[in-house]
Amino acid sequence: MLLSNPFLQSLSLSNLSLSSSAKPPLTPLPPSHLTIRALKPIHGKVICHTNDKTVNVRVIRYAKNPKYKKRMRVVKKFQAHDPENKFKIGDLVTLERCRPISKTKHHIAVPYVDPHTPKGGESEDGVLNLPLQSTQ
Repeated sequence: MLLSNPFLQSLSLSNLSLSSSAKPPLTPLPPSHLTIRALKPIHGKVICHTNDKTVNVRVIRYAKNPKYKKRMRVVKKFQAHDPENKFKIGDLVTLERCRPISKTKHHIAVPYVDPHTPKGGESEDGVLNLPLQSTQ
């Protein structure tokens, strides 16, 4: 069979046929149980809690000035969702990103947990609460 287009005449029908070694379609991977947090956690202090279910949080971060190479303090205010109205002025909170709740609220306020505090095993004075003798 001759093709009417002169550029396609060099093609043969064997080149146009699909090869039988076609790869099967890719199946989606099962969902992972790990959560990926791409954003750094945002820690701040509550500066206003007068609105219902909303707190204003002041976040302080340090950024390097591109010209003078000096670390400058950058302060930014975020509005965060507080569904139970449990945070008061001066409380430390962590902001977690969520779906937009309103025009200005895109975070949920969560209590700040200091990573340097000891977990359960130590008392306030720093002594481990271990038994002195084995119980055999």
